Amino acid sequence: MRTAYSVETVRAAERDLMARLPEGALMRRAAAGLAAACADLLGRGYGRVYGSRVVLLVGSGDNGGDALYAGAGLARRGAGVTAVLLTPERAHAAGLAALRRAGGRTVEITDADADADADLGTDAGTAAVAAVRRADLVMDGIVGIGGTGGLRPEAVPLAEAAERSGATVVAVDLPSGVDADTGEVRGTALRADLTVTFGTHKPGLLVDPAREYAGSVRLVGIGLDLPAEPELEALQHADVARLLPVPGAESDKYRRGVVGIAAGSARYPGAAVLAVAGALRGGAGAVRYAGPAARDVIARFPETLVSDRGPKHAGRVQAWVVGPGIGDDAGPVAEVLVADVPVLIDADGLRLADASAVRARRAPTLMTPHAGEAAALLGVEREEVEAGRLAAARELAGRYGATVLLKGSTTLVAGPGAGDGGGNEDGKGNGNGNGTAVRVNPTGTSWLATAGSGDVLSGLAGSLLAAGLSARDAGSVAAYLHGLAGRHAADGAPVGAHDVAEAVPGAWRDVMRG
Repeated sequence: MRTAYSVETVRAAERDLMARLPEGALMRRAAAGLAAACADLLGRGYGRVYGSRVVLLVGSGDNGGDALYAGAGLARRGAGVTAVLLTPERAHAAGLAALRRAGGRTVEITDADADADADLGTDAGTAAVAAVRRADLVMDGIVGIGGTGGLRPEAVPLAEAAERSGATVVAVDLPSGVDADTGEVRGTALRADLTVTFGTHKPGLLVDPAREYAGSVRLVGIGLDLPAEPELEALQHADVARLLPVPGAESDKYRRGVVGIAAGSARYPGAAVLAVAGALRGGAGAVRYAGPAARDVIARFPETLVSDRGPKHAGRVQAWVVGPGIGDDAGPVAEVLVADVPVLIDADGLRLADASAVRARRAPTLMTPHAGEAAALLGVEREEVEAGRLAAARELAGRYGATVLLKGSTTLVAGPGAGDGGGNEDGKGNGNGNGTAVRVNPTGTSWLATAGSGDVLSGLAGSLLAAGLSARDAGSVAAYLHGLAGRHAADGAPVGAHDVAEAVPGAWRDVMRG
């Protein structure tokens, strides 16, 4: 499992470790890993470190010190290293001395640099901007993990020159201008091809919009002693494999769980068909459909148990999915919310669900909005949710007392917090989840932004709920499988929601094989 910790937690762990190490040892440890990563890139891209042109963008903090020490290591291997000092009087003294001893040189940013035109077609570049334009590799050590807001004006021309130069850009710990804790980008930030982060991932490296600025991420261990509960976590194949329901010798369709689907309408029968498609591939033993699209469902999936009399007359289930394509009919939503089984609310159900009824539920609730639906529930603009996805998911989960799966470029699963009912030790209890860390989904493809894809995800997650997973685990595992299925189905080309549903078994097998 990949984990991420807040700046405050990382700083505390660094202080504890530095107290046990010789002065400067921790920075040199981080810089050695940074230099090795840069050397790997130079070796692959240019065939050598010797003779390559490396430019360090150096700010005033320890982040700049990391860059200076790493630059010294590259200079000792024959690279031509130039450090652009944005605040010369506050540059890390020991790191600067190490760079100079290794043969590196320095330039200072001037008023002319700050006003320079970053257009690579001009000849008017000053020393700092010109150095960046000629570089093979640019190391971003401007701002560390404690920075807030976008880049300061004097750094913007350097960032623009780096991005437009064709050089490989390596961020030190975190791209400058992004928020380490939230993933927000409030102003200009520097886009990296690779981010070398130290000790642990930071939440901003895993959550959009900051994630797209980080490029590939390489974690360098520096010996931090971190607490057991992270701020953010991302499941990997082995984690998902441990959670997937596998029938035993004594299993039958009812012991494996029955999921109910209340979805679709005369106008949107396809939503019911797609939700059932996802549910049939999610591990439950049977799927009951209750709604007006029974004829369409049974024509496509004859194994479905259908009813047109509404959820409360559909028969016994272990979980309900309600909302996809139901239009303005609030009746099924109200019926499902009073059921004493886990409930997943999606699409129209989110708009029609009574907030107080959701909060009053004792059984787990999983809400699956996209950014627009989340914005409507929170009473804010969609852009605010997309800019602060982590904050929005947490706010929704707390406000509704539910687990929230916020869909989008970064899919997040946030529980209502500690004491949410938990689960048993294997993560398959009867609560919203057994941990407080927000889960971020690492799989997916932009081709999943297609009509009906969310209906498949809802059915899949609902089936996992019926099979016994907690709301947090069901949402996380469903998002993982759905994203992986999307990759398999698309393979670089447009894909339909039905293709994604059909690719779920292949994704499941992929996970189980490791």
